[in-house]
Amino acid sequence: MIAEVAKVSAELKELDPQLAEAETVLTLLLAATPNLPHPSSPDGFTDEDAVEVRRNHDELPAFDFEPKDHAELGAALGVLDVERGARTSGSRFVYLMRDIVFVQFALMRSAMDVLTDKGFIPVIPPVLVREEAMYGTGFLPTDAVNIYRTAEDDLYLIGTAEVSLAALHLGEILEEADLPARYAGYSTCFRREAGTYGKDTGGMFRVHQFDKVEMFSFTTPESSWDEHEYLVSVEEEVLGKLELPYRVVNIAAGDLGGAAAKKYDIEVWLPGQQRYRELTSCSNTTDYQARRMQTRLRRSDGTVETLHTLNGTATAIGRTLIAIMENHQQADGSVVIPEHLWQYLPERARLLTPRA
Repeated sequence: MIAEVAKVSAELKELDPQLAEAETVLTLLLAATPNLPHPSSPDGFTDEDAVEVRRNHDELPAFDFEPKDHAELGAALGVLDVERGARTSGSRFVYLMRDIVFVQFALMRSAMDVLTDKGFIPVIPPVLVREEAMYGTGFLPTDAVNIYRTAEDDLYLIGTAEVSLAALHLGEILEEADLPARYAGYSTCFRREAGTYGKDTGGMFRVHQFDKVEMFSFTTPESSWDEHEYLVSVEEEVLGKLELPYRVVNIAAGDLGGAAAKKYDIEVWLPGQQRYRELTSCSNTTDYQARRMQTRLRRSDGTVETLHTLNGTATAIGRTLIAIMENHQQADGSVVIPEHLWQYLPERARLLTPRA
């Protein structure tokens, strides 16, 4: 009997490398497996398959002159310097200058005021995170090509505050009575924009460095779909103060990315491009991120289970500046800043005028 046990033990030991290899393959496959789309997500694989849910306007704005795009406006106003940005850092970088800087601060403050009035906890999160945070949110391994990494420190630059906010409760158990736990994070974000060569090369619509105010919610599973609708309504409230024409679209199942079960995008009309462009998004990732992050909730009866997480962009500042410039431009090339923002601005920054 002892000899037989030793023989079996030796045979099993020989299989250890194969088992380790199989476990590695299984781990990689599971890591790359996306969330299951919600039944209400439309069929399709591209942005053209998204379905419009609603819009805030009956007619698009009309101009009695040929509207310019933001790149031309920004250069004439002296508020965007793409040429020097490229000289300093390469393509898809820009200097924001002069009074538009105050408009950026005003957009951040306006969004934060809306969110904190609703009980969101304001956060300035780390922009460098460990691999666990990127993996936990689903950006690794599927979106690795778009992530900047610091080789010496093995840290990753976030492409959205969603990553840092999700990791805020990494490995923790939250009490049911404390949910929903809602956070509003302001951060600079970084994306490599791999695979976008030749797209949106002018101006600052698609850049490597930008700023956002991001919402993040930890909820019970039974309340996450109501929370999803709530978050997109908050996005609309923030945007609605800026007198911009937009529409809400339901993203196709094949275009959701890895983590989301359902996602809404808000697309703003850009007169200079004569089309709607993505401004913000709002996703319910159900238990996908929470499982990877090992973030759970404790029910009132003491049982512990996986919670749900959601994220939404309250303000994508750079693209909102683009929308303001294009929709509020005047025939003389000036730009009237939406009146709601005046409370946050020095008087001179309420009207951007071309430089002589």
